[in-house]
Amino acid sequence: MTANPPPVTVSPPSPTGGRSVHADDKPLGLAHSVADLVDLLSTVGLELGPDEVATTRLIHWQGGGPAVWAESPP
Repeated sequence: MTANPPPVTVSPPSPTGGRSVHADDKPLGLAHSVADLVDLLSTVGLELGPDEVATTRLIHWQGGGPAVWAESPP
C-alpha cells in the first residue's frame, strides 16, 4: 500500500449497471463487483483484499456498501 493512500469514493449503482470509482476525485473506472473494485484500486497502489474493502476507512461508499452492485428494481 502507498504511504499516503488516496481517499476513494464508490458512487451509487447506476441505472445501467456498475458503480463509478474515484480516487482523489480522479475517475478510476466502473466497477461491477468487489473484484472489479480491488483491480481498480491496485492501479493507484492500494492493495486491498475483497474483505478489506468492506472495512477500510479509505473508501467512502455512497448508495450502499460493498454488497450493493445493481440498481434496485422500481
